[in-house]
Amino acid sequence: MSKISKMTQSPQMPQQQADASRTRRFARRLPLVGAAAVGSVVLLAAPAFAHVSVQPAGPAPKGGYATVNFKVPNERDDASTVKLEVTLPTDQPLASVMPQPVPGWKIDVKTSKLAKPIEMHGEKIDKAPSKITWTAEDKGVEPGRFQQFPVSVGMLPEDADQVVFKALQTYDDKEVVRWIEPTKEGAPEPENPAPVLQLTAAEDEHGGADAKSGDKGHVKSAAAGQDAADGDTTARVLGAVGIVVGLIGIGFGVFAGRRRSA
Repeated sequence: MSKISKMTQSPQMPQQQADASRTRRFARRLPLVGAAAVGSVVLLAAPAFAHVSVQPAGPAPKGGYATVNFKVPNERDDASTVKLEVTLPTDQPLASVMPQPVPGWKIDVKTSKLAKPIEMHGEKIDKAPSKITWTAEDKGVEPGRFQQFPVSVGMLPEDADQVVFKALQTYDDKEVVRWIEPTKEGAPEPENPAPVLQLTAAEDEHGGADAKSGDKGHVKSAAAGQDAADGDTTARVLGAVGIVVGLIGIGFGVFAGRRRSA
């Protein structure tokens, strides 16, 4: 009787051992799958935060006013950004430049004489802001963080599709990254591209807002821009989690299919 029992059970034992072995191998591979998924998400998300950029908080109409955010990411893990210098264009002077206060940062606006006076609201102007400097009074932009610096600017040029700025990013170890290289159409993006503000079509003959009413709207637009940035970060995190969970689910599906086929 014992011989019959052993003969009956023996064919099942190799199958059970094989299943157990596959289970252990799959369990060992799961961390690798998760790590690969997270790594791919980080690589995909990194370019969006790779360099200093300028983004409008709302419309940026030609001949009008707009609130723009200079976005500064910290690319290093061993130093903090403690200064941002933005040079304003002299060939497209912006007569009105009003930075919004940023907690923990000192702001300085430099004005220079224009080579050619411009007319604004019926008045001739021979001086215009030429440089904005933000200097950290505390820790600055720490590793793994970014900071936005809102500025109300105008009047934007009427005969151009974009405004190019130049920016210098200084770290607390004295390293200076120069974001000044022009991006040429049809060519690869340079290593340190200059921030570029894309303009939209003019809203009306006055550029969409006068200086007083525009200031109130610009404060609200800056807050909306910050909310949008926070929402974008949340969406990226949720997307990363979804990809990881999806890949793990695929792994379980493949493993289950192998067990059924076996």
